[in-house]
Amino acid sequence: MTPQKDSRLRFFLAVGLLAGAALFLQLRSRAERLPSHEDLASFPKQVGDWVGRDLPIQPTVLEVLGAGEFLLRTYVRAPNEPDISLFLAYFPSQRAGSTIHSPQNCLPGAGWTPLEASRMLLSGPDGRTISVNRYIIARGLDRQLVLYWYQAHGRVVPSEYWAKIYLVADAIRMNRTDGSLVRIITPVDRGETVEQAQLRALAFTQQALPLLDRYIPR
Repeated sequence: MTPQKDSRLRFFLAVGLLAGAALFLQLRSRAERLPSHEDLASFPKQVGDWVGRDLPIQPTVLEVLGAGEFLLRTYVRAPNEPDISLFLAYFPSQRAGSTIHSPQNCLPGAGWTPLEASRMLLSGPDGRTISVNRYIIARGLDRQLVLYWYQAHGRVVPSEYWAKIYLVADAIRMNRTDGSLVRIITPVDRGETVEQAQLRALAFTQQALPLLDRYIPR
């Protein structure tokens, strides 16, 4: 099989899988089992040395996001240090059309252009290694470092497609379609390197990771 045919086959398999997943989730009518969890609004405003402040989410953005719980907050550690932006999106059910939107789609819509895209490994709160997305984006002279991942039922994955595959598997196995997106952004200040911004983002992320299970049920 030629590389072109192989690529087309994988594309159509992925499209077929996602279409089948959507149909499966719509046809199921049994009430979902959703464990209790704390509201996102109660996520700590003190995370390590960082102090947070809530930001409003535009009504047009909420309309696009659909039915779910959302938190947008900036955290500051020191007066002259760039801040950390934390966005949490939790969908109790993804059967009725409310699904997680990838930052790869919404960030360009806000005028940001990706410069670098990669994956990086972090140490999870239970000692396991987790993989997350790492992006460098730019708008004019401004640059930002973005970390994001999909989290559901104690599982962290960087891939949107694998998140949907697990969504179908968990709907069958656990009768649950809840899931979440976690996104962390920090500016790359004019007087610092990408590596310095990354160290800041990672320091915050490692402090926030152990807190998430209270708001994103396992």
